[in-house]
Amino acid sequence: MTPPKHIVSAATIVINNKNELLLIKGPRRGWEMPGGQVEEGESLKEAAIRETKEESGIDIEIIKFCGIFQNVERSICNTLFLGRVVGGKPTTSPESLEVGFFPIKKALEMVTITNFRQRIEYCLDENTHPFFVDF
Repeated sequence: MTPPKHIVSAATIVINNKNELLLIKGPRRGWEMPGGQVEEGESLKEAAIRETKEESGIDIEIIKFCGIFQNVERSICNTLFLGRVVGGKPTTSPESLEVGFFPIKKALEMVTITNFRQRIEYCLDENTHPFFVDF
């Protein structure tokens, strides 16, 4: 029997001091929060910080663990955190065609993948923390 193969990812909802949300525009999925796969030997928190820096140029501090979205069919667990800006400047990368901070309402309209928008909404609503959503 082949051992199961799972993917663990970490994403961060980053709000700046103007109450704007950080989004990246990826080449495949459009606008979304920064995040990606956790590397071997890396903590979830470290992965969230690293992925945010790599994809957006923004340095963050994790302020809270929010919850988990699990895609059962694809064996993916996406952990979600709230982060605060501590430095850097918006910079594109091979994983991000555009990067910016946007008013929350506008940002939610820009995110067209429904479960990505739902992840952001859950992270912004402290009444849902911690959450576990499987689909």
